[in-house]
Amino acid sequence: MRIIADLHVHSKYARATSGQCDIKGLSEGAKIKGITLMASGDFTHPAYFNEIRADLQGSDGGTGIYGHNGVRFILSTEVAVTFELNGRNKRMHHILLSPSLEVTAQINDRLAKYGDLKADGRPTLMISSAALVEELHAVSSDIALIPAHAWTPWFSVFGSKAGVDSMEEAFGDQAHRIFAIETGLSSDPAMNWMLSALDKYSLLSNSDAHSLGKLGREANVFELDELTYASLMNAIKTRKGFVKTYEFYPEEGKYHYDGHRDCKVLLTPWEAKEKNNICPVCRKKLTIGVMHRVADLADRKFGFRPEKAVPFQHIVPLTTVISKALRKTELSPAVAEEYSKLIRYFGNEFAVFEAPSEQVRLATSQQIADAIVRVKEGRIRWVPGYDGVFGELILDDTTPAKGTVDKKQKSLGDF
Repeated sequence: MRIIADLHVHSKYARATSGQCDIKGLSEGAKIKGITLMASGDFTHPAYFNEIRADLQGSDGGTGIYGHNGVRFILSTEVAVTFELNGRNKRMHHILLSPSLEVTAQINDRLAKYGDLKADGRPTLMISSAALVEELHAVSSDIALIPAHAWTPWFSVFGSKAGVDSMEEAFGDQAHRIFAIETGLSSDPAMNWMLSALDKYSLLSNSDAHSLGKLGREANVFELDELTYASLMNAIKTRKGFVKTYEFYPEEGKYHYDGHRDCKVLLTPWEAKEKNNICPVCRKKLTIGVMHRVADLADRKFGFRPEKAVPFQHIVPLTTVISKALRKTELSPAVAEEYSKLIRYFGNEFAVFEAPSEQVRLATSQQIADAIVRVKEGRIRWVPGYDGVFGELILDDTTPAKGTVDKKQKSLGDF
């Protein structure tokens, strides 16, 4: 069976998250997007865990995969850890996946020793990444820890602000228990393939959504004989049945390039290096983006593809594409109307990007169809994201403005 899985989302109990993000809302949003396996999100929050148990209890049949309103769920959360390593403070976010409600309750009991689980859906824990793995495996060896958005500057394993240079540095003698990382919105698998040290880790892509509209902006596609927690973990570990990932164009991510948001300074990594990573306006240190960080750690040129690499497909959220085609804001009634028409025609958003171009042209106006086809074929440009600002999609063929990147350029290969 074909499974589209989004394994990292947040609930209404997390900061800056929509009140619709609970099991009921997530199941409704998943159907519109075409997601068949949805993360519960935030199981560490006591109030939300009670809701999860009320909505999912008894629906798994012993498989570790639960059901609600026709959508299947996996128990998930994200935690923030902060600890000192080699005299410096490190801050990392990790996704936890649990095989059952019973195991999840035990996880929460243990993690409550390290932070206030009620304070946020994504709690901050005073524990090292290595010690966290030890605590989890004391409960069950089936619990999965996956480093979240692995390249984000402030809160990730490889982040330029508070990360490290290797998985072994982050996890010490527990590194062998990590089998996957989440690439995040500002990088894609091709960028991660530049590091031979990451070949042994499966590359996952998830939405990290804080609202229903952001569900599935990245996702994972599996082909499994049956959907169980064990079969999913096996597919991730071995990559057998791991078909592909749906990816943001990394230029769309809000930490792809270097820069300073307040100073409106956007720089390529090589431009930043020429300026010694100092903002030319305020003379403070730039926020070093994901592309720069990947290039610093890479031992291969862009374009190398490891053996057994899982394929990927770039997509752009459909509301963004329609918005750019119509030259209206994403929240405008016109964009909402055209989006609804496409969902009614195809059934869900992922089906739009899997459909032949001829079928897309039958389903909508030429203007919108042309935009969708351009995205599918990669014939687009970006003003890349930087320092917390999302990238801007450019659909027209006019002369590129300063700072735009043609998707067909392999700029990393020239770094």
